[in-house]
Amino acid sequence: MKVDSSYTRLLDFLEKHAGRKPVSFHMPGHKGSGIFRRYGYDAFLENLMDMDVTEIPGADNLFATEGVLKELQERYARLYGARRSWLMVNGTSGALIASILATVPRGGKIIMSRNCHKSVFNGVRLAGAIPVYARPELMTEYGISGQVTRSEIRRCVAENPDAAAILITSPNYYGICSDIAAIAEIAREAGMILIVDQAHGAHLKFFRGHSSAEEQGADIVTNSTHKTLASMTQSAILNLCTDRVSPEIIEEQLQVMESSSPSYVLMASLDINARIVEDHGGEVFGEWQENLEYFYGEAAKIPGLTLIGMDPETGATKYPFDPTKINIDFGIHGLELEEELNRRGIFPELITGNILMCMTGIGNTRADYDALLAALREIGKERAAAPKLQSRFAQASAASNAQPLPGKLHAVPTSHRKIKLSDAAGCVCAVSIIPYPPGSPLVCPGEEITPEIIDYVKLLKERGEKVMGIDANWEITVGVEE
Repeated sequence: MKVDSSYTRLLDFLEKHAGRKPVSFHMPGHKGSGIFRRYGYDAFLENLMDMDVTEIPGADNLFATEGVLKELQERYARLYGARRSWLMVNGTSGALIASILATVPRGGKIIMSRNCHKSVFNGVRLAGAIPVYARPELMTEYGISGQVTRSEIRRCVAENPDAAAILITSPNYYGICSDIAAIAEIAREAGMILIVDQAHGAHLKFFRGHSSAEEQGADIVTNSTHKTLASMTQSAILNLCTDRVSPEIIEEQLQVMESSSPSYVLMASLDINARIVEDHGGEVFGEWQENLEYFYGEAAKIPGLTLIGMDPETGATKYPFDPTKINIDFGIHGLELEEELNRRGIFPELITGNILMCMTGIGNTRADYDALLAALREIGKERAAAPKLQSRFAQASAASNAQPLPGKLHAVPTSHRKIKLSDAAGCVCAVSIIPYPPGSPLVCPGEEITPEIIDYVKLLKERGEKVMGIDANWEITVGVEE
C-alpha cells in the first residue's frame, strides 16, 4: 500500500479518512459504525470514553472472572461449542503464543505449517521449542500457499513422534482451508495437541455449508473476531474444545501474555459481537452469503478478470475455500489495481503480485459490493481502451510470487550486525524478514539466507511491497560468528 506522507499527526489522518466514507474491504470486519447503529448500539458509540474503566465493582476481573466477564465467556463457549472460551484483548497473536506455552515443554518439538503468522514463530522462540515445518501445498497457477495436506502432517508426525503439538493455519490469508478433521484424527492417534489458528475464520461456525475447526476436532482454536465479525481491532476469542489441555494452564499463560489492564471498551465490543450473532445471526450471515454469491456471479462477467479459486462457469470453489476472501487477478500488478480502487474510495486488504485480496466482513453491505463491481467494470473498460499502457510496476508471474525456502537451521545468533541485503548470502538471519501482509516469515532467526531469498526480497521491494526486517538502506541484521 502506498504511504501517504502528507499527514504528520495520526488523528488528522483518521478523521479525514473517516470523512471520505470509504468502502472497506480490509479488516476489521465491522467496517465502521453502520452495523452497530443498525442493531441499536448507538449508545456504545456515543459513550466510548466514558466506558473506558478499570476493574471497579461490578466490572469483574478478566483474570479471575466471577460476574459479567464470566457470563460473556460462557456465551462464547456456547456459540462455538467449546468447553471454555477466553476473551482476548491483544488479538489472536497473544492467544497463539499462550497456546504454545501451555502445550509445548521447553526444548520440545512443535509441528507447524511454514506459512504460520509471525506470532507463532515468536511463541516458539519464547517457549524454547523446536519447530518442525509442515510445508503447505504450492498453488503453482498463482504462486501462493495452499492447504496443508494430511499426508504432509503424517510425514512430519512419523519423523517426529516426540512432538508435543501440531499448529495449523486454516483458513490461510487467501481463504484456503486445510482438512482439519483429518489432521485432528492424526494428532489424536499420535497423542499430540492440535492448535488451529482460525484468525481469518471466526465466521465459519455460522456460515451455511461450512464448518469450523471447533466442529472438526481441534483441541485449541483461536478466532480473530475483529477480522471478519463485529468486535473492535485487537479483540479475539480463544476456545478450548477438548479435555486434553488443562484450562488452568491456559489461563496461567494468558496472564503471562495479556495486559493486566485489559480494555473494557474492547471487551464491550466482544459483548456486542456476541449479541449480534445470538440475536441476528440468521439475518446477518444470510445476507453476507447472498451478497457474496451476487458479487461472484457479477464479477465473473467482467472481461479479463479472474477470481482466484472460483470456477468461472459454475461459480463453485475448486478446493476447500472461504469465499469471504475475494482474490482478484486483473492481469496487472496488484499495487496498480489497488491505486485504482483507492482513487475510487475503495480500500482492499492484501496484495501478492498480481493478486489483490478484498476481505469481506459482517459489516459489508450490498452497496459495498456494488461499488467494488462498478469500479472493476470501469477499470476493465479503461484497460480495454488502452491495452498497451505501460505499467509502473513490475509484472508478477505466478512463479515470482512463490516464496523460496530458507537455508539450513543454525543456532539463533546472540551477537549481530547490519549488512547490505546483497551481501547476505550464507549469513544467519538474526531478525525475521517478513513480507507484510500476510505476515508469514520468509526467514526466521537462526535460518540461513540463500541467494534465492535475496533475489525474492529484492523483487518484493522493487514492486513496492512491504517487507519487515529490511531498512530504508536495504540493510538486514545477521549473526556474527563467535
